[in-house]
Amino acid sequence: MKTKKALFIGGIKSGKSLNAEIYTLKNSLKKPIYLATTEFIDDEMQKRIDAHKLQRSAQFETLEEPLKLYNAITKCDSSVLIECVSIWINNMLYHGFGFDEMKRELEAVLALDKTVVFVLNDVGCGIIPENRLAREFIDISGKLSQLIAASCDEVYHTIAGISMRIK
Repeated sequence: MKTKKALFIGGIKSGKSLNAEIYTLKNSLKKPIYLATTEFIDDEMQKRIDAHKLQRSAQFETLEEPLKLYNAITKCDSSVLIECVSIWINNMLYHGFGFDEMKRELEAVLALDKTVVFVLNDVGCGIIPENRLAREFIDISGKLSQLIAASCDEVYHTIAGISMRIK
């Protein structure tokens, strides 16, 4: 099976994660890797994590890595689903990394000869927030989504559980 890159982008709770999981399973020769990026946990976030674990059940091998995507993926010998790039951007900002470091990390991942499926929240349809950090997050997310989409073989936009291929 030829390696490929795909992006599932959509609003929060749009169904993009489930559709990305189904896509990854269909495009994997063996049990795929679910690369979980969530780092900051409170009770509400733990409930979200538990729901995602239940949703994917034992169909994926879970690998947790909040920052170093490239290093983690190079060790994988199967398809990789990155869930999610938005949380990864948050983690990188929290740990003091800037756009250039994030761009280099994703460019390295995109250059790998592996099937990688990216999940990303579409944050560009809202208003410009008054908070500087929120604006920075939105700007970085928008630029990185363009980078990922340009390099992917397939891009899907998800609304109400329906993923439509736009590339």
